[in-house]
Amino acid sequence: MTNQRSHHRTTTRSNLRSARRHKAAGVRQSVRPASAHQHRGNGLAIGRAFDAPELWHEPQASDDSSAGRELQVLVQPAGDGYLHPVTPDDVRERVLQLPEQFQAKLEVVQFSRMTRKRRLFPCYGLQWGSAVYLYPIEESLAEFYVRAPRPAQRIESEMYGGRWVQDGNIWRLIWTENTIRDFYLNNVLIHEIGHINDDRNTSFKKREQYADWFAIEYGYRASRSR
Repeated sequence: MTNQRSHHRTTTRSNLRSARRHKAAGVRQSVRPASAHQHRGNGLAIGRAFDAPELWHEPQASDDSSAGRELQVLVQPAGDGYLHPVTPDDVRERVLQLPEQFQAKLEVVQFSRMTRKRRLFPCYGLQWGSAVYLYPIEESLAEFYVRAPRPAQRIESEMYGGRWVQDGNIWRLIWTENTIRDFYLNNVLIHEIGHINDDRNTSFKKREQYADWFAIEYGYRASRSR
């Protein structure tokens, strides 16, 4: 990494997003509570010791030289029991549907593998520098939670076709191939691109508000209008 400042954030599975996983008797899948966003920090000075969340991709192009530059999509194996819900072609096509000014700063989309460490704090996506990282989901397309979803969490997932089912003390968030693809392309991906294009806000709360607005405006509404 060069001597420059970077921004990165995680889309964790509790707000829809987040959480430490726990084993539950009789449940083979990983189980997680619905908890707050896991945020690793803004504006980390390069050279300062920290636990790097991902492989760093050095920004290559300035705004002036981005015209005609092809988006780089890197794919790692999802891992046993997991799958990537979208394809590189899906991502490239979706990015090209954004207004051109929002495409310029995105240089890399990486499909990251599931690791033992990431199973403890699973997330859907992460933005770091000029790159967006998308994480795999369970092959069963069912996520298990140990608490009832919060209203905002339930609304967001159901906007994209997620379905909540209660099994005693366990809640399942169930997707189909089409609904999880919709969620990743029109929420997770666009939310993280929103962070890349947020040059104004520095606080976590303001950055999240902007990315949430960006995902609704250029993800959900734009895809429904089409």
